[in-house]
Amino acid sequence: MNLSNFGNLAIFSTLLITLFIIIYSIKFLNSKDEILLFPNKLIMLSLFQTTISITSFFSLLIGFIISDFSLLSVYQNSHTLKPIFYKISGTWGNHEGSMLLWINIMIIFAYLFIVNSRNAETKYRIFSLLAQNVLIFGFLFFLFANSNPFSLIFPIPKEGLGLNPILQDPALAIHPPLLYVGFVGSSIYFSAAIGSLLSNYKGKAFANSIKVWVMTSWIFQTLGITFGSIWAYYELGWGGFWFWDPVENASLMPWFVMTALFHSLLVLEKRETLYYWVIILCLLTFTLSVTGTFLVRSGILNSVHTFANDPSRGLYILIFLSIMIITSTIIFLNNFRREKYNFFINSKETFILSNNWFMMFYLGTVLIGTVYPIFTEVLNNLSISVGPPYYNSIIIPLLIPFLFLMAIGPQAKWIKNEFKKYINIIIILAISIFANLSISYLFGKMTVLSNLIIISSLFLISYTLIDLVNLIKRKIKFNIARIISHLGFGFLILSIGINYNFSLEKDFNLKVGDQKSFDDFNIRFISINLNEGANYKSIVGKFKITENSNLSEENLYPEIRIYNNSEMLTHEASIKSDLVKDLYLTMSNINRSDLYNIKFQKKPFMIFIWVSSIMICCGGIIRLIEKKK
Repeated sequence: MNLSNFGNLAIFSTLLITLFIIIYSIKFLNSKDEILLFPNKLIMLSLFQTTISITSFFSLLIGFIISDFSLLSVYQNSHTLKPIFYKISGTWGNHEGSMLLWINIMIIFAYLFIVNSRNAETKYRIFSLLAQNVLIFGFLFFLFANSNPFSLIFPIPKEGLGLNPILQDPALAIHPPLLYVGFVGSSIYFSAAIGSLLSNYKGKAFANSIKVWVMTSWIFQTLGITFGSIWAYYELGWGGFWFWDPVENASLMPWFVMTALFHSLLVLEKRETLYYWVIILCLLTFTLSVTGTFLVRSGILNSVHTFANDPSRGLYILIFLSIMIITSTIIFLNNFRREKYNFFINSKETFILSNNWFMMFYLGTVLIGTVYPIFTEVLNNLSISVGPPYYNSIIIPLLIPFLFLMAIGPQAKWIKNEFKKYINIIIILAISIFANLSISYLFGKMTVLSNLIIISSLFLISYTLIDLVNLIKRKIKFNIARIISHLGFGFLILSIGINYNFSLEKDFNLKVGDQKSFDDFNIRFISINLNEGANYKSIVGKFKITENSNLSEENLYPEIRIYNNSEMLTHEASIKSDLVKDLYLTMSNINRSDLYNIKFQKKPFMIFIWVSSIMICCGGIIRLIEKKK
């Protein structure tokens, strides 16, 4: 049996098992006998489903490793000369393979949820499994009918077309699996929310059953966004880490809701309130994940990240998304009961709600900026783009109060809080203002808004550090996960603020032997060399960068790569990093002449952007470990 037949058999078997799980779940729920124990048959079916599904994915993986060009997806996305690492990553570096990975994650999460929720009510677990498998069946049908990764090509080609060269990068190779665990992981608490509504399983018990899954998906989503940002920085040659690209936004929108959700779970767990708001956030997270999938795969967005352009696929996902939204909304409205909230304005609950309001505001801003160009093109046939000025002008001013509340909020008490140490807030604010003045003195003047952003981020950092010191002195047990994440977020905003205000960018043309001087830098184009990689040839430039103020010299080696099988050009940046700044250089040839266009950038505090993002993730990981103990 060849890989195509074996893979198709595995997918079809998974589809049948999924259907059996749905039928048996409905049968048990409709049983007149009281359901006390979770049926072993459903556990075994879920385990069998997981095993067969993973087998189908590994079958495709083997096809890529051995370069089985009888498979259409392997032919279109691999090549015999491609390094083994990128043969493996090519498995999910295409629409068909990525959808198979998507389905595998949904199935694995379904099984793990059932196994790890033994203490939950049986009816709730069955309803959750039923809802999850309805989703799985929808995506499996889509995969089998429209996006089959095991489709054959005949006659069998001797060589493949190869993976897009800009995708042949370590950061981007691991970026999709990380992001998919975040995206698809949210499906399990979407299904759990449906199960909760239908079984009336509420309160602290429901919060306990999903908090691990919420935190897991949030961690992977954060890591996925971070690695995608790193890739965009050094691979695309633009010198930036975030461009408000529509597909970047599609990954950011669920992150806002996940962040609001795991904070709201604290209130549900502690005060047994905000239940229906938590349900809304559960449903909204996966809805936004599927919406992002529709935008990426329908071809209606013009993005460097978009790798599928098939209207028929987009139509299916749109119909599926619409059914999912309508059905979940009906279930929610049929089971909704008005809750009475009686929170004091100065309680921890109110601070958490303020976090949610800010996240929803950011979500609305990004959502409008992402979909508005689509509507203008459909309604008026007018093509427009929404860029950084829109997002910066709306989001940045609201970051200032958000950072102050983020610093003060964790100190508040449940039910009713009394702030007695106002003098501490004033002192820390004064320290932050002084530090901001020092930054302005060292780097240069900033706008009023930039000053306020720097001050508020320094306030968050200082307040959190002082809080940590006081807790250690008093030998009080403290939430180290929260402290690390909040510190990371403060450093992230501070680093972005400094980077945004004090970056230097120059664009000019040079020949070999020429030099260019500007500001504090002198750049000499020393030489060009021809190199040969595993599946590409490269033109490597040597540049000597002299920084006059500190009498330092650095050599940078940007490349122009020509990939053998696709004859596609990529421009690889050369980056010299230290704790204070990055020196960033790219080159491109002008009309096959001896003249080269050079793009030079000095990017302060770049390394702290990545470090602070990892700090945020580490806080989440620590929180997850603590919850599992």
